[in-house]
Amino acid sequence: MIKISDHFSYSKLIRFTIPSIAMMIFTSVYSVVDGFFVSNYVGKTSFAAVNLIMPFLMIVAAVGLMFGTGGTALVAKTFGEGDNEKANALFSLFTCTAFALGVIISIISILNIRSVAVFLGAEGELLENCVTYGRIVLLALPFFILQLFFQSFFVAAEKPRIGLVVTVGAGVTNMVLDAVLIMLLPQAYKLAGAAIATALSEVVGGAVPLFYFYRRNNSILHLGKVHFDTHAIWKACTNGSSEFMSNISVSIVGMLYNIQLLAYAGENGVAAYGIMMYVSFVFAAGFLGYSLGTAPVIGYHYGACNQSELQSILRKSVTLIAMVTIVMVLVAQIGAVPLATIFAGYDKELMALTVTGFRIFSLSFLFMGFGVFGSAFFTALNDGVTSAIIAFFRTLVFEAGAILFLPKIFGADGIWMSVVVAECMAVILMTFFLKIKQKKYGY
Repeated sequence: MIKISDHFSYSKLIRFTIPSIAMMIFTSVYSVVDGFFVSNYVGKTSFAAVNLIMPFLMIVAAVGLMFGTGGTALVAKTFGEGDNEKANALFSLFTCTAFALGVIISIISILNIRSVAVFLGAEGELLENCVTYGRIVLLALPFFILQLFFQSFFVAAEKPRIGLVVTVGAGVTNMVLDAVLIMLLPQAYKLAGAAIATALSEVVGGAVPLFYFYRRNNSILHLGKVHFDTHAIWKACTNGSSEFMSNISVSIVGMLYNIQLLAYAGENGVAAYGIMMYVSFVFAAGFLGYSLGTAPVIGYHYGACNQSELQSILRKSVTLIAMVTIVMVLVAQIGAVPLATIFAGYDKELMALTVTGFRIFSLSFLFMGFGVFGSAFFTALNDGVTSAIIAFFRTLVFEAGAILFLPKIFGADGIWMSVVVAECMAVILMTFFLKIKQKKYGY
């Protein structure tokens, strides 16, 4: 078994992070399957509604990512310092806090979902579909927050394969229920069926890890008594602020995309963007999974003051990401037409718009991996401020500015170019911070 305290060669680094990468990719794949069923069997308007309200649903779930990544960094550092009892106490505290916040946020969101949909520009049938889908999915929000939370902690517990099994279980639940409910229910209830499938899969993804860590297990983490510690909660929030900010920023930018697309390309533009997001989730999931897998290792060696290992992990990570990005862009360019056909083969106009947009959009994969890893690297070093700055500029400032400016010059194509420009600028910013922080952290 590979431990986070080990020295990592290229081979060991890949083997240790593969379960996390697979976990994130599978999470993305079952989201794609969800989109496939809604688009092909419920209708284009319902598909547009799901994509219009989805950024808001991801914003309210960002608490799970914040406590997951931020808490993991603090727990891993505490393990590195040799205090296992304190590490487990912190884990228990963060679990309870994340779930409690999930319940509160769920109630508030359900009560205000219609106003949110109206704010995003929905009206008529599109509005009603947003409300129907959103309210059902929000019922499972506390468990979805736990699902995101535990994805990080399974790696810290040195059990990434169990995390993968749980994710696969949740994904299979979603896909099977999608097929059953969407295919069998009357047309008027198909969208609600898709929402129920998603909600139940989130319950599986959040409840199973809760039982695993609460019962006796052979990992280094377990749930026990909770000792309230405001300083630890604040530290976890600070550490995870970049992932929290990144998730919220991506969702806000997604809303901005939809608003611009409604203006420049209508409902087809929103649907095309939704297709691109589903596909790009799969491509980006590899980078996210790798960052998730390496974070506890980086946090441990930082806590143990092992600077040579930090240098080694950073150097190897940059090399691996550079190799993968080239492959990803080639696959995206070659696969644009078949990928678009899966979701929009029934509508020639929508398919043409999707192919053109995705070929431009996919160039962002050249830079995306470095920005994702750079932000996660500083989170793992417990430098939440630097990580948050990178995430804030990468996912909000650069991209929002590009979305507002480029369409004035290039029309709808300018919207697809926005993410490419933003990711390129984020790499420049990340390189700057890596340089000026090198002496402080010794990597």
